Amino acid sequence: MRSWPSDRIAFGGDYNPEQWPREVWDEDMALMREAGVSFVSLGIFSWSWLEPAKGEYEFGWLDDVMDLLHANGVAVDLATATATPPPWLSTAHPDILPVDVDGHTLWPGSRQAWCPSSTVYREYALALTRQLAQRYHDHPALALWHVSNEYACHNIPCYCDTCAAAFRVWLRRRHDSLDALNDSWGTAFWSQRYTEWDQVLPPRRTTTFHNPTHVLDYRRFQSDQLLDFFRAEKAVLTEVSPGVPVTTNFMTLAHFEHLDYSQWAPEQDVVSTDHYVVDALEHPQAELSFCGDLTRGLAGGRPWLLMEHSTSAVNWQPVNPAKAPGEMTRNSVVHVARGADTLGFFQFRQSRAGAEKFHSALVPHAGRDSARFREVAELGALAGRLGEVVGSTVEAQVAILWDYQSNWAATGPAMPSSALHPTAVPHAVHRLLRDRGVTADVVHPGADLSAYRVVVVPTLYSVTDEHARSVSDAAAAGSHVVVTFFSGISDEHDHVRLGGYPGAFRDLLQVRAEEFFPLRVGETVAVGAGTGSLWSEDLTTSGAETVETYASGPLAGKPAVTRATVGEGSAWYLGTLPDDELLGSLLDRVLGDAGVQPAAAVPLGVEAVRRSSGSGSWLFLVNHTDSEQTVPASGTDLVRQAAVGPQVTLPAGGVAVVRES
Repeated sequence: MRSWPSDRIAFGGDYNPEQWPREVWDEDMALMREAGVSFVSLGIFSWSWLEPAKGEYEFGWLDDVMDLLHANGVAVDLATATATPPPWLSTAHPDILPVDVDGHTLWPGSRQAWCPSSTVYREYALALTRQLAQRYHDHPALALWHVSNEYACHNIPCYCDTCAAAFRVWLRRRHDSLDALNDSWGTAFWSQRYTEWDQVLPPRRTTTFHNPTHVLDYRRFQSDQLLDFFRAEKAVLTEVSPGVPVTTNFMTLAHFEHLDYSQWAPEQDVVSTDHYVVDALEHPQAELSFCGDLTRGLAGGRPWLLMEHSTSAVNWQPVNPAKAPGEMTRNSVVHVARGADTLGFFQFRQSRAGAEKFHSALVPHAGRDSARFREVAELGALAGRLGEVVGSTVEAQVAILWDYQSNWAATGPAMPSSALHPTAVPHAVHRLLRDRGVTADVVHPGADLSAYRVVVVPTLYSVTDEHARSVSDAAAAGSHVVVTFFSGISDEHDHVRLGGYPGAFRDLLQVRAEEFFPLRVGETVAVGAGTGSLWSEDLTTSGAETVETYASGPLAGKPAVTRATVGEGSAWYLGTLPDDELLGSLLDRVLGDAGVQPAAAVPLGVEAVRRSSGSGSWLFLVNHTDSEQTVPASGTDLVRQAAVGPQVTLPAGGVAVVRES
């Protein structure tokens, strides 16, 4: 990327100078220099300032800001400003507004109030994109194009008539004929057979459960509509501003499930994402690590850009706690450890007004003379010292499979248990691997699995024949595969695979379940010396050995965990979610059989990840505990700029990045 800092971890965030009088801009430049800011994302929500009326463009202020940033050595990730329409546009064309499941129009007054299928909105957005590309392609500050912002954060699913018409077009391409659609959707059930295309509607509010495949296809459609919108903007940028890379910021958080990023990632010149710590989660720091590994998986193992996270509190939770001293630094180091070559924040200067005025920023309301800004400046200096890490990759011998479309299907209507969310198990497995200093790539089932010693298939409810075969081939070639309950149950149409569960993986695992016995919220079942939760099932083996049995309940004495030898590898099956101690011991055995070693021997509460390149390796250590910890390591600690070895001492809440000798 031209103008992009390559001698440091790029450091900065969203910059919104239009919120402030011009006399503040010079102060901003001085504070950016002091904090070590090397990039900003500019103009994300500036459409109403750039085009105050149809076809009337005012770029003078943006020219000045671009010049100021360049003069101060700050690279620009320039937005197309198409994330939110200006009021004049929605007033002139109210048909661009999205509609909810009950038919209510979602009116202007917030952000992202536009229908993903609106050709009118697209026309105006592409016109603005072209103007920006023509004006700024040759500007020396321009390093990267930033299309829209956080697609689907607020405006899907949309159920308007425009989407209904576009959905029918999408279905014709996907299913070719009404007979194929009826077969895919299983419309013989409940007299749902369609005889004309115009009978098909979005899954709007209805009397009871929707058709599950109807809902699944609508989620696919909405993701595809926005992806097509992104492609259209990118095509303009590629035409008018060739050679400048293009991205849009994903949201690889545990609770964001609207888009199939595995289809979006190949369209990015560089993968970027936003991440915010959600206080309500039971293990928020582990979720942060998971999402870093997921983003790296989407990036094909290559480094990625963290566009946004927070210095402290956010504004959108019921209670928005501030981050403790050092927490921002720990969060940031974890992102870099797991593949980020950029540390971005929302935003540079904390707003005085608007819905995000209490969202933290690099420069808080308290200003330069504040503990928060001092920590920001220290982190900016550390980002500079970590420049030698840029371009290196993360070492991982374990893969955890993750499929957005399978997750959509597993959360569809009328499932065996609403208490089971398909993301719970992959997060639990990842957290326990993290506790052991073992790094995992979180990858799509279509990824190349041949290099992984362990492949975990957690609640992969819906799977294609091709992807199921890939998992079996990995085991036959020597991988140790761990499949959990509620995997392989349906095909890509959400049709149950007959003959017994777990369907697509039954032959690989050499087990067969006749019936599910899902557990109620808070209910557990005894499994060996531990317990299982969420799920159980009536399992028999057909060649697999029984590792653990149920010790209570209606399934007492029956297999709960099994292992089968497959080729050079093995295939494990977990019929329940074991407690942490039991699941950890099972993972220890799998890792031992596979010969997987941790990045470092770490005490509980210390995170260890290794990045490496042809020039060396770097061990990232993050102490999440409130006491001093020691970890075996030798080399130079880039945080303290001192030699360490044969062990490094981490203060309570401290971090180290060791260039290994």
